[in-house]
Amino acid sequence: MKSVASLDLITGIEHLQKAIHAGGVDPLVLELVHLRASQINGCSPCVFAGVQSAKGHGETEERLHSVVAWRETPFFTEEERAALALTEAATRIQDGSPGVTDEIWEAAAAHFDEKQIFSIILNIAITNFFNRINHTIREPGGKTW
Repeated sequence: MKSVASLDLITGIEHLQKAIHAGGVDPLVLELVHLRASQINGCSPCVFAGVQSAKGHGETEERLHSVVAWRETPFFTEEERAALALTEAATRIQDGSPGVTDEIWEAAAAHFDEKQIFSIILNIAITNFFNRINHTIREPGGKTW
């Protein structure tokens, strides 16, 4: 039986997910953002789930295998590249990277309106949240929830 506290947490997460998807960002872009942040953090359960979810939205194997090297491939649109750059800059805060530079922000703003950018940022944040929980509890990859 779930405790009231865990039900409150689940409800809160559901509200965050609704807010992310209400931002008007293409679901495939959100999937790419989730996958890239999870790759950076080495979160195998989120990488596994992200690939499965992206496939469910029609993503191709070719693109999924290339997310980790998105800069060196021709498979992603400028919009997707802006979202992936934002994802990397916002996620790599622990390794001394400069974070979200004006150039990265301007590229995102050229492709997304304010509501969409904040939807992407919230998606990055919740992905990093889940990555850290999974790392802490040593959740294995390959499971479905």
